Amino acid sequence: MSAPPLPGRIARFGVFDLDTRTGELRKRGLRVRLQEQPFQILSLLVERAGDLVTREELRQRLWSDSGFVDCDQGLNKAVLKIRQARGDSAESPRFVETLERRGYRFIASVEWIAAGQPPSDRPATREGGPRPGEPKTVARLAMRDRTVALAPD
Repeated sequence: MSAPPLPGRIARFGVFDLDTRTGELRKRGLRVRLQEQPFQILSLLVERAGDLVTREELRQRLWSDSGFVDCDQGLNKAVLKIRQARGDSAESPRFVETLERRGYRFIASVEWIAAGQPPSDRPATREGGPRPGEPKTVARLAMRDRTVALAPD
């Protein structure tokens, strides 16, 4: 799928760039406002693109130090904010797929680039889809808790 994140690298997917060092999500170079918890969830999903990230993993990462918190409601709100920031939907996801009562999976292709490269301003064929010159995904193969994008030779 994609190389794991390294310090000083940025995740690029579709027309978005995610910089975990600066805590910024950009769309075609313009900053997209995203609160801290939704950003942390998005970061984890992108780092583990294609893998199931369970609701329990997300709860532990975000609310482990908290006293009583309605984690399910907080998680649902945070994922909704992620979808709103990227124009995604639960019914026909392009980025974040919900796995009923289990967790979430980032389903878009992720490219890791060195920090300092220009932002993603190249137009996509569709938001979240391949850029011109990149192979087109023809199918996704779902195996247990992992999804792999398949492209023609």
